[in-house]
Amino acid sequence: MLVGSTIFADKTFTLVEARYLLLFRDLDGCSGYSWGAAALVTLYRYLGDASMYSCKQLGGYPTLLQGVLKVDDLRPILDELTPTDVIWRPFEDHRAWRVFDEICLYRGCLKWGETVVPYLPDRCLRQFGYRQYVPSPPLDCMMATDIDVDWISYHQSVVDVIGSSSVATTPSEVVDGYLEWYYRVSHPRLVPPHRDAPREVPVPVYDAGPSDPDWARVSTLIRRYLRQVNAEEEDPQFSDLFEALHISRSH
Repeated sequence: MLVGSTIFADKTFTLVEARYLLLFRDLDGCSGYSWGAAALVTLYRYLGDASMYSCKQLGGYPTLLQGVLKVDDLRPILDELTPTDVIWRPFEDHRAWRVFDEICLYRGCLKWGETVVPYLPDRCLRQFGYRQYVPSPPLDCMMATDIDVDWISYHQSVVDVIGSSSVATTPSEVVDGYLEWYYRVSHPRLVPPHRDAPREVPVPVYDAGPSDPDWARVSTLIRRYLRQVNAEEEDPQFSDLFEALHISRSH
C-alpha cells in the first residue's frame, strides 16, 4: 500500500512492481533509506512526462503538490524573495547526526532498475557551501552506458564539480557573470508581465547580507516578520526592529 499506491505510485494505481520487494530484504535497515528523496525523484520524473502534450495522467505522489495557498497567490510571494529569505544550506543543522559525504557532489546519472535520472549538484552548489558558477549542460541519461563505472570513480567527478568553485563566504554567493547567465537562459519571474511591459527582467542587485549564518538567520526572521505586518521604516512602532535588522546585516 505504501510503496505501490503512495510514494512510488504509477499510473495504474493498483499494481506494484516486483522490484520494490528488493527494498525490503533488510527490514531492520530499510528505515534508514531516504524514502523522501526517492519519492521526489519519482514525482519529478512523472512531472517531466506530464509536461508533454500527449500525456493525460500523472503518476507519483501528487499529495506533495498540494498546499494551503493557490498557485496565483504563491507566484508573487516567490517573485518577491531575496537571497536573505532563502535557507541556502538546509542540511547544516543535521550535520551532528550525519556528516557531509563528498559523494553528494558526484555529478552523473543515478540508476535503479530501469529508472535512470540525472544528478546535477553543480546546479545547486550553494546548498553545499560553495559559490555557484555557470553549470555544464545537462546530462542525457538516455545515452548513458557506463553509469556503474562512473559511480565507482566518483572521486574524479567530485574534483570536476568543485574545481571551478571555492567555499562561499556568504550563503548566496555566486561567481561573476552567473546571475546574468541565469536571467538570460531561465524564467526568473513566475508572474507574467503585462501586455505592454518589457519581457526582459533586469538582473537585480542585492545586498550581500550577513556573512555569519547565525546573523543571516536572524536577519531573515526579522525581515519576514516586517513584511508580514507590512511595516514601513518610517513607522515609530517598528523602529527598534529595523535597527536590529540593520545591525544583523552588518555582521
